[in-house]
Amino acid sequence: MSGKILPRVTLILGGARSGKSRHAEQLIESALAGELYESATYLATAEALDGEMKARIAEHRARRGPVWHTVEEPLDLVGALTANADPARPILVDCLTLWLGNLMGVGRDVDAETTALAARLQDFGGPVVLVSNEVGLGIVPDNELARSFRDHAGRLNQAVADIADRVLFVAAGLPLTLKD
Repeated sequence: MSGKILPRVTLILGGARSGKSRHAEQLIESALAGELYESATYLATAEALDGEMKARIAEHRARRGPVWHTVEEPLDLVGALTANADPARPILVDCLTLWLGNLMGVGRDVDAETTALAARLQDFGGPVVLVSNEVGLGIVPDNELARSFRDHAGRLNQAVADIADRVLFVAAGLPLTLKD
């Protein structure tokens, strides 16, 4: 993949610990190695609210090199994308499902936020690679909040996939192209 220009919008889906974040990083790093871009922005939506999440964030940071500029934004994803849009600097958004949980946690209108994100991605100066969990492959959750999260995540993934130039599904570290 080295030396290839990244699509304007790429969505990478997968389950927990499927390798989706690492694959997203590798896509961008391959383009950087081909000297098509100078650096990249890592737009992180996670919040380190406990020790386990702090360790996950530290693991992600440790594997990224100096070409990455990190921006942490748990809620205003559209604003952060707008502020960091640069055709010469790919953005990796990791991840949409953490962003969704953050929105739900503070009572934001998820449908309105999804619509705003989709509108921003329509004309994004790109390239942007977005990572999201596929949470709809398991059993139906036993409580309303979990079902609401699953449903919102499914609609969010569909909205972004509709706009994306490329959609990949990662399982066991292996990417499967769904749309290209």
